Amino acid sequence: MVSLKQKRTGIFILVLVIIVILAVLIFYHPYLSIYDGFETSKLSRNWNTSRLEAHSITTQSDIVRKGNCAVKITLQNGDKVEDKTDKDNSSERDELMEALSLYSVEGVKYEYQFSMLLPGDFPITPTRLVIAQWKQFCILCPCSAYSPVLAIRYISGKLMITLQTGSLRDTLYCSGLEIRNRWLDFKFQIRFSRQKDGEVKAFLAGKQIVNYKGITSYQDECRVLSDKNKYYFKMGLYRDRMNVPMTIYIDEYRKNQMME
Repeated sequence: MVSLKQKRTGIFILVLVIIVILAVLIFYHPYLSIYDGFETSKLSRNWNTSRLEAHSITTQSDIVRKGNCAVKITLQNGDKVEDKTDKDNSSERDELMEALSLYSVEGVKYEYQFSMLLPGDFPITPTRLVIAQWKQFCILCPCSAYSPVLAIRYISGKLMITLQTGSLRDTLYCSGLEIRNRWLDFKFQIRFSRQKDGEVKAFLAGKQIVNYKGITSYQDECRVLSDKNKYYFKMGLYRDRMNVPMTIYIDEYRKNQMME
């Protein structure tokens, strides 16, 4: 006859096996290769839309980088509001976030490519504005409230790429050249790491603008379903609250795991 202790042991082993299987199914993706040209009216399963309002995003054909369609995101005051904290002002956002199964894994090198366009009348303000970001994935960990590890910002007419893995933020790139009303073709090669083997290479219109080697992760250990930290990508519009609409166009997204 099976004892209560044996039943509990069996249940524990079953749960452990399920967790391992989930980890493999969700986070183990060798030869990852994703492409989205946003050619259909419905977003693909590559994207999580919990960070944007349904009315904010459309697929349109008037302004495209390639093909027939591109995504248009318009942020209005009051979209996806987050309350003020001790560190940050109250914020609002409309961002596309990559699906859980596509999250990057610590120590693995990835290449991201995407094209963005800010229209000619895009407002120039000193307000905090992030148009793309990579965040550390944390559940019930302090790092859930941290600033993005890597971010593309557009503030006061300056395009910036910033890196933050602690209390201080480093600016890896800054340009005051006019960028509105033209497609910005970005490419990033990134390895997230709590060690000095991390790296960030960034290219704009085929020209390298960042070549960083060093720590590219917060030091928190917030491992989920595996023994390594995870990181996720978002793009769109994230800013301090203000009563001015903003629009961005996005096209030609790619993510590949780089083989070394």
